[in-house]
Amino acid sequence: MTAKSQFVLLRQRRFAPLFWVQFLGAANDNLFKFAFTLLATYAAARWGGVDPHFAGFLIAGLFIAPFMLFSATSGQLADKLEKSRFIRRIKDAEIAVALIGGAGLVLHSAPLVYLAIFLLGLQSTVFGPVKYAYLPQHLDPHELTGGNGLVEMGTFVAILLGTIGGGLLIGEFGDYGALTAAAVVLAVALLGRFAAQHVPHSPAADPGLEINWNPLTETWANLKIAHGNVAVFNSIVGISWLWFFGSVFLTSFTPYAREILGGSEGVVTFLLAVFSLGIGAGSLACEKLSRRRVEIGLVPLGSIGMTVFAVDLYFASAAFAPMANGTLAHFLAAPGAWRIVADLALLALSAGLYSVPLYALIQSRAERSHVARIVAANNILNAVFMVVASLAATGLLAAGLTIPQLFLVTALMNAAVAVYIYRLVPEFLLRFIAWVLTHTLYRVHAVDTDRIPAEGAAVLACNHVSFVDAVVIMGESPRPIRFVMDHRIFRIPFANWFFRNAKTIAIAPAKEDPRMLARANERIDAALADGDLVCIFPEGKITYDGELSPFRHGVQKIVERTPVPVIPMALRGLWGSFFSRYGGAAFSRPIEARLRRGLRSRVELVVGEPVPSAQVTPELLMARVAALRGEDA
Repeated sequence: MTAKSQFVLLRQRRFAPLFWVQFLGAANDNLFKFAFTLLATYAAARWGGVDPHFAGFLIAGLFIAPFMLFSATSGQLADKLEKSRFIRRIKDAEIAVALIGGAGLVLHSAPLVYLAIFLLGLQSTVFGPVKYAYLPQHLDPHELTGGNGLVEMGTFVAILLGTIGGGLLIGEFGDYGALTAAAVVLAVALLGRFAAQHVPHSPAADPGLEINWNPLTETWANLKIAHGNVAVFNSIVGISWLWFFGSVFLTSFTPYAREILGGSEGVVTFLLAVFSLGIGAGSLACEKLSRRRVEIGLVPLGSIGMTVFAVDLYFASAAFAPMANGTLAHFLAAPGAWRIVADLALLALSAGLYSVPLYALIQSRAERSHVARIVAANNILNAVFMVVASLAATGLLAAGLTIPQLFLVTALMNAAVAVYIYRLVPEFLLRFIAWVLTHTLYRVHAVDTDRIPAEGAAVLACNHVSFVDAVVIMGESPRPIRFVMDHRIFRIPFANWFFRNAKTIAIAPAKEDPRMLARANERIDAALADGDLVCIFPEGKITYDGELSPFRHGVQKIVERTPVPVIPMALRGLWGSFFSRYGGAAFSRPIEARLRRGLRSRVELVVGEPVPSAQVTPELLMARVAALRGEDA
């Protein structure tokens, strides 16, 4: 697909029906839950007699319980069955649940309504793995981030609309509110079924799968599979942490607005809208910021924003003078209100930047036959983290913390969790550094990066222009790369940390350190045997004059030992930048004497056609790279 915007997907059958199935389902769940929450809270005697203070927790618990009980089975069914037919059966079930819930609302039968809420949670449990396993089947790798962004945005907008709709139906229709809500829920379920009818055929990932009906052993098995890929497993942990973080804020909006801000119901709804739309905006922004690829460098950016704006929300709340049941207009006119709104919006936007790349990474790197089961294991952990979040928040508030202090504690915990994850998987942080570099210092344009294989071993051969060549290449590659670099670069303090965490292979000439050379060759061979990408700069040094130096025989020797394709590449536009040797030795002369190209200058990475290992020679590779450099060489 060559479309320039993710919104084009909304006009295509391979995506649009699934989007509307998800959107309508999320709206319906929240419309029904919130409508009954209001009835059970403000007319408790008529709707089961549950203590109004606990009705919301009971409803939330019933909805979440199926995620913990049945996600493992749902993931297996999603991998075993053809997805379009399975989705239609799920939406048929939603109509039946809507009838049960509607009967409960019409007959004032709280047990029927509570049963319907549990069944809605079960229906969502079954649909979740199908949804995320469907996307990589129908979207190209460069569309995954945009598709996930649309789904995430649509989900939170649907949650917002469903919640507002549930409140309006109960509040505006008086004695007929329950009946009207029942009718609307059934109508939305029917619309969802209509959308499901247009979902295209989606073959089963593993039709011969034997179902393991034990959720505990199956969940453990899937987590072990995910654990085999460190980035995938820690993405699951990261997503689960986001649900912990988000649950603390979402469950605190009502008491925060009423007790800390002194606002009315309108302020609660407004804050929920800001939060939901903020996540939607962040989710949509991922495609633009990632340049239509799975860019995990956005994850640290999102986590930094979540911490910074949550901390500032604490200080903004402390400085706000509470109102006396103030309306939305009173709140917005109060000193400091817009700082609170901005903090909440930017916090939510950061959460969107954080979550979408993690979902896309799971879909792109997990075994294709296990995507649904891994998503199911993720859903179970999400539910566990949400329950723990509720218990932790309740405990901290009972211990005497105020809600703003709870926000501060959660922000500091978020920073600690981020540091822990990024130490376990340095790739997240390294991609973030590469992303910042290529979005602030330079305007990087990549050409034909689809020639870099999506999987399997290959050697990348590129000209060497500056000290940031590896960072630029890393930022443009769809996959992690093992770089082979001169051992002297490892002596530079920050470069040592960066390249060591990137698993860069230090190398030295045979006449200088034959042992290091032998170790480097062993590591290169092992990396290629593991199916990794290895990048080497065949000139063996950074250029002093901007021109190509003769290529050495290193690449040829590598592919003679391990026959893999070699992909020539060329960097254009870095000569004359601060990190090049233009004007003298790097970092040795004043900046103004060393800069030919300023900030935000255009840099290009051009990828050539793969060269079979049998044809590789230094002369051929040098000619290919020179041709890719073009007139700017």
